[in-house]
Amino acid sequence: MKVLILGATGGTGRHLVTQALEQGHEVTVLVRNPAKLGELQPRVRAIQGSLPEGGEALQAAVRGQDAVISSLGLGNGTNPDGLMERSVPAIVAAMRSAGVKRLVHISAFGVGPTKGDVPLVPRLAQRLFLSKVFADKEAGERALPASGLDWTVVYPSVLTDGPKTAKIRYGEHLPLSGIPKISRADVAAFTLAQLTDKTYVGKGALVTS
Repeated sequence: MKVLILGATGGTGRHLVTQALEQGHEVTVLVRNPAKLGELQPRVRAIQGSLPEGGEALQAAVRGQDAVISSLGLGNGTNPDGLMERSVPAIVAAMRSAGVKRLVHISAFGVGPTKGDVPLVPRLAQRLFLSKVFADKEAGERALPASGLDWTVVYPSVLTDGPKTAKIRYGEHLPLSGIPKISRADVAAFTLAQLTDKTYVGKGALVTS
């Protein structure tokens, strides 16, 4: 497939790009600084640009794609400044303009419908340190239900830099305890599988190891 990956230089984004290439997909990325792709740069179509501004660069990146995967995020930041609230509607608008239907959007465990699945310890941590980030993510995702796109939101539990194991659990809701974790590599694998798996179209999928 022809796939646009947003957030390609982030922790999960790099796994998405690497695994997508391994699977034979034709990958386009929208990045502020293509040099940050490192060894991946010659293997992808890189368009210089950023979100939420997007504009013509985003339109060019979306045009001709079969699907869009968004792994946009703040990294370790805690001040979103409306990043997702502004970016998700921009992505939706560009996709609708280009006639691209499939969107897989990576969010976070504890956002939206997964709030009730979060065990006590991570729930307290989220309230203390990530309330603004999560509110911004929820604001962005409100653009999806009425978008007319075939969207899926992936809600990973606490992310690690561990290897790809393929030993994951997923569902709209899961019984969890302690501090559930999943590797970024496993999140990337599950996300890429959604390109052709329609089980969660119009829904969210909580994923954990």
